[in-house]
Amino acid sequence: MSKSSSFFATLTLAAAVIAAAVAVAAQSGAPHEAPPPIGLFTQSTDIGITQPGSTTYNPATQTYELAGGGADMWGAADAFHFAWRPYTGDASLTATIVFPPGTHPPNEKAVLIFRQSLDPDSPYADVAIHADGHVTLQWRASQGAITQDATAPPSLGTISIVRQGNRFTAHASDRTGQLHPFAHIDIALRDPVYLGIGVCAHDATGLATVTFTKVRLNGVDVTTVPVTKP
Repeated sequence: MSKSSSFFATLTLAAAVIAAAVAVAAQSGAPHEAPPPIGLFTQSTDIGITQPGSTTYNPATQTYELAGGGADMWGAADAFHFAWRPYTGDASLTATIVFPPGTHPPNEKAVLIFRQSLDPDSPYADVAIHADGHVTLQWRASQGAITQDATAPPSLGTISIVRQGNRFTAHASDRTGQLHPFAHIDIALRDPVYLGIGVCAHDATGLATVTFTKVRLNGVDVTTVPVTKP
């Protein structure tokens, strides 16, 4: 064998080894493995322009701690941290929200939300409780439309949102802890939607940390609710 033939044979063997390694890596699926679920939810994501947020789930207490940034969930686009799962059909989502002690921007908010997509300007409906205690049903009726809202009296911290077809009804707890509906809106969201919980700091350069307890989907303990596939 000539020197040139030996050289090209070596190159061919090296290329074959590299191709085999790539094939093994692809078959292993390691780069494509889905992240582990976060309690009730499958993933968490920063939406829009925001400082990097996070979601932590404590299975012993079934509580979620979300750190979220973002200037606001308002206007034509949103910025917040979102823990979500795909969901099809009617549902109710309920949680008790706990803001940590200290001074907060009044419009820092925690939300329970149904969202069409993960785009910042996606249509959505949510129930939001703000750091100053006021509760709103918020919605964006179409992609890029301006957010609108309806306000409830101050709540003790438990809120809920119910989807029935295209109707979304927001509930807030009174001073005895009982939930009462206070507003609804009709919005056509296609299935599957993104259902979940979120936090917006109302601060483009900061983060807000909020705890979600007693999170229930369809009024059922989160440990007994199967994931609905898109």
